[in-house]
Amino acid sequence: MPNLGVPELLIVLVIVLVIFGASRLTDIMGALGKGVAEFRKGSETGVTKEEPKNEEAPKNS
Repeated sequence: MPNLGVPELLIVLVIVLVIFGASRLTDIMGALGKGVAEFRKGSETGVTKEEPKNEEAPKNS
């Protein structure tokens, strides 16, 4: 996989700006940021709300 440097990222940014426009790009980035924040919030609460496992061995009679 090729490494992306600063010049390549600038070219991609210019292409995205031409396609979407500056105002639409800010909306897209805002939605992306909210999505990442919700993902992090959901992953943190999923770990803290984990129920303890019952480690008793099943009884065979």
